[in-house]
Amino acid sequence: MRVDKWLSAVNVVKRRTIATDMLKSGVVNINDMKAKASKDVKIGDKITIEYLKGAKHYEVLQIPTTKTIPKSQKEEYVKELS
Repeated sequence: MRVDKWLSAVNVVKRRTIATDMLKSGVVNINDMKAKASKDVKIGDKITIEYLKGAKHYEVLQIPTTKTIPKSQKEEYVKELS
């Protein structure tokens, strides 16, 4: 699954367009490398998003099979690292 789709599907960002803009501006890294929107996400990948107030780190646990998942199931798909 593309990283922009994954970020919106697992409710890390609200909309895919926001995810695409973040990727274009270079604030999203996958395994410590700058990512493009078309980059595929795999289980075990570490994703870092650099916000103005600091960076957030996530680990991919699962790839969703649907367009979106319920917010109550977010912990099954993504783990927020400190």
